[in-house]
Amino acid sequence: MKRIFTVRQGALDGVEAFLCVARHRSFRRAAAELGVTPSAISQAVRVLEERIGAPLFIRTTRSVGLTEAGEQFLSRAKPAFEELVAASDVARDLGQRPTGLLRLSVPRAVVPLLLDPLIASFHRAYPEVEVEIAASNELIDLATEGFDAGIRLGQFVDADMVAVPLTPPLRFVVVGSPAYLAGRSRPEHTDDLRQHACLRWRKSNGALALWSFNNGGNAIEIAVSGPFIAHDFPTMLGAAVEGLGLAQLPEPMVAEGLRTGKLVEVLERFAPVIPGVFLYYPSRRQIMPKLRAFIDHVKSRPAGQGEVSRTR
Repeated sequence: MKRIFTVRQGALDGVEAFLCVARHRSFRRAAAELGVTPSAISQAVRVLEERIGAPLFIRTTRSVGLTEAGEQFLSRAKPAFEELVAASDVARDLGQRPTGLLRLSVPRAVVPLLLDPLIASFHRAYPEVEVEIAASNELIDLATEGFDAGIRLGQFVDADMVAVPLTPPLRFVVVGSPAYLAGRSRPEHTDDLRQHACLRWRKSNGALALWSFNNGGNAIEIAVSGPFIAHDFPTMLGAAVEGLGLAQLPEPMVAEGLRTGKLVEVLERFAPVIPGVFLYYPSRRQIMPKLRAFIDHVKSRPAGQGEVSRTR
């Protein structure tokens, strides 16, 4: 039968007093070190002995010694208590200044666009913080997976998160390579996409993402078809550059391709504006100094625009 272990309320009461008396072999000196009265020390040890069910000290008018039970208790309680104090010191240090491991969950496409320069400057400002980047397009539970924060496009950040903008709102554009468009009619309206190969993106929940457009101020979504399905934006970008079809992607991702002529934008007037990229985390009340330092660093840069609560 499986035993259930619990820590009883007050199980550690009196342990510090016992260890101090055992070290000094004196209730009076232990009381002076702990800043309490000798009677308070004596009472704490007496309660501990009653709870354990054995005397721990041999007391005379001139000396204090340990019983066999006291010796056994000291041999195991002392290293355990010292480890507990050390653990408290480590936790307190993490709670008082920027240090420790900062874990961020981010899409792969964001790393070269935003994080490379940001992480470099953050490391120079806070050298005691280690930064771990988990590049994945999966939408994960930050708390369950042990992450301090995540970075995502605004529309993928849950409403109960606190979000910090990393970029201003940005356009979601349709692009294709000159090779793909050669010999084909460029789409002039969203309905024309029926005659084109459209590269699609499968979301983490398994659904194929619809293409979003702004048609005269009205938001519309269209189910497109094509020869290729990707699970992340960088893969879809690569397929578009190679001429497999049209792709709808955030404008910063395709800026280099447009500048060099590897890509051409189409349906410009239908491009919707999306919220941009956000750093997000669960609660202001639970924030550690390492994450607060990173948020302040983000907000001190031109792209940072302040903290936004998404709770509705």
